[in-house]
Amino acid sequence: MKEGQKLWSRDELILAVNLYCKLPFGRLHRLNPEVIHLAKLIERTPSSVAYKLVNFASLDPSLKARGIKGASNASKLDAEIWNEFFNNWDVLPFESEKLLAKIEHTTIEELNNIQEFELPKEGKTREQVVKVRVNQSFFRSSILASYNNTCCITGIQQPELLIAGHIKPWSIDEKNRLNPQNGIAINALHDKAFETGLMTITPDFKIKISSILLKQKKSKSIENYFLKLDNQDIILPSRFFPDIEFLKYHNEVRFKP
Repeated sequence: MKEGQKLWSRDELILAVNLYCKLPFGRLHRLNPEVIHLAKLIERTPSSVAYKLVNFASLDPSLKARGIKGASNASKLDAEIWNEFFNNWDVLPFESEKLLAKIEHTTIEELNNIQEFELPKEGKTREQVVKVRVNQSFFRSSILASYNNTCCITGIQQPELLIAGHIKPWSIDEKNRLNPQNGIAINALHDKAFETGLMTITPDFKIKISSILLKQKKSKSIENYFLKLDNQDIILPSRFFPDIEFLKYHNEVRFKP
């Protein structure tokens, strides 16, 4: 370590992983306003924060699978925090948002744009509602960032039209509710078809349309919005590829062949 540099703390690294998950891969640089903002919060330089984000990229298995190495100077603590986060998606995202709210000198509700009138007044119910809303916001941010705000089915790039859909449903797998490898960026129409089993994504990342829809060849809308997609490749994310086991689950359990 160079003279004058200070070691990164656990809290600082958790905040950096939080930001890593929310930024598209191509925006992990010192000129990004969000990188500059975090640097100011933790009293570091934007270059230092950007370099740490690239260190995390070197630990990201989805990038390794694509042959992208990132920086090669990740520390032992970098790896520990990454693994802690990566193996505890049910815990660490919310904890990182609480930490971010604290350092921003605000509440977690305000940080996540949760209006007071939307919440119960107090008690466990309020805490549960806040946690769910915060987690949903984090999941959406991480999925849209991974897919560069692009629908994996159609290529639509309008965030207002996109949903962070779950491959394995929220109600089925609590531990992986916030795992970005259990998510896809998808438009509302195809999300509904995916959710109800009228379409799926195969383990080799191809779109498969249910025979229920394939039989409706005379319907122009079904032809345009579904049949033309059958056996086409999805648009893959820049990181956090859909987990093969989650896709197998959807194909075998949710999909209506």
